[in-house]
Amino acid sequence: MEKVALEDVKIENNPLKVHSVRKPVSDALGAESFAFNYFELEPGESFSGGMHRHHDQEELFYILEGTATFETPDEEVEVGANGCIRFERSEYQTGGNRSDEQVRGFAIGAPGQHHDWDEIDALLFCSECEEETDHAMDLTDDGQFDISCQQCGSEPF
Repeated sequence: MEKVALEDVKIENNPLKVHSVRKPVSDALGAESFAFNYFELEPGESFSGGMHRHHDQEELFYILEGTATFETPDEEVEVGANGCIRFERSEYQTGGNRSDEQVRGFAIGAPGQHHDWDEIDALLFCSECEEETDHAMDLTDDGQFDISCQQCGSEPF
């Protein structure tokens, strides 16, 4: 059995610096089969940083406080306090705080404690293809992302 208080979990934000508080509770507990992260999003912050999909995990978000806005390429949905939303594997999605109040909530991913960065795509505009295309995301040794269009191979950044 493992136990941890949320206030004792160290803040570990993602490399895109799109949120100020992300606490990987599942890491602190030594979980192996799922990811469980606590978030506090200030106005304008996001859970992930942009439209993306995970080929290796489905995700569920539970909003404790505030109202989060989630999007897919076809739909936008607001989720308020005590609400949940789920995204299937390989479903493009993004979520964040568009309100004037703080959003607090949890993100749960399964299976696996961590994402395999080779299993994540970003949906971005490609200037070479002149449209939104799937972009591969690779995490470099220095903690940055190497992003490239899967259609033409160009790197947008």
